[in-house]
Amino acid sequence: MLRPEWVLILATVLWGTSWLPLQAFAAQGIDGFPMVLASYGLIAVFALPLLYWQRAGWWQQRWGVLGIVLFGGWANAALLSSLSLAEDLVRVMLLFYLAPVWGVLGGWLLLRERLTALRLVALVLALAGIGLTLGVNAQTFSSLTAIDWLALSAGLGFALNNLATRAADQVPMLSKTVAAFVGSSVFAGAACLLFAQTLPTLAPTIWLWIALFAVGWLLLATLGAQYGVTHLEASRAAVLVVFELIAAVLSVAWFNDEVIAPRTWLGAGMITLAAVMAGWPERSPTQLTRSTS
Repeated sequence: MLRPEWVLILATVLWGTSWLPLQAFAAQGIDGFPMVLASYGLIAVFALPLLYWQRAGWWQQRWGVLGIVLFGGWANAALLSSLSLAEDLVRVMLLFYLAPVWGVLGGWLLLRERLTALRLVALVLALAGIGLTLGVNAQTFSSLTAIDWLALSAGLGFALNNLATRAADQVPMLSKTVAAFVGSSVFAGAACLLFAQTLPTLAPTIWLWIALFAVGWLLLATLGAQYGVTHLEASRAAVLVVFELIAAVLSVAWFNDEVIAPRTWLGAGMITLAAVMAGWPERSPTQLTRSTS
């Protein structure tokens, strides 16, 4: 079986660098919720028949699937919209990465997961690394824009989606994956109607690239994320996803020709160490007794 830690890390790297195609599509005239509708809507067309076909596999845990539709759908729609519209990508990722806080607390409150000392230290270390990398100060959260709120709510939605995915542990993996696409399409379509936004007229080659992005990037990243959070505790998964921040910050610095400051490297190292600590397997008292006997 594939190691869920590594699958989740790969998925988060894909998510962390997703701003590259999103910004490229924005330069071609499609961004925000229309971009979400175009990409996720394509897969949702095929997802609905698939969900109906696998209905026997998820009906007993339909409330968990509904949670994925709502929370996962909003998290994806809000994050992609904010990344395609944002000028300050680092700020967007910082707001989104309050997700580990929600994930650890939610796993403790809702799933009765233990708050071990190692996990708490890992969480504090990860958040400290985020703050060091992005240079958090008193003015960072002083004026939240609509894009900021999208990113902030995406982090909360992502953490709740992880909890819903854990609760729906008997649901087929493919159903859990495409459920998030359906939810994203519904939210994006509702937002387009609310704000009177329509799909722009684009060249056929651009639509082809959007289709390839949806199937070859978003679908793969979502499958990996669903697999990872299904096989990991919510609090552990919440800290592992900080690899998305590493990928985002370093790719922004690389492709935007920004010099990576020493504190950025140090912060990335702290986040990486926190992820390793969070993913370190815990030993039960029985195992400890055997190892000392």
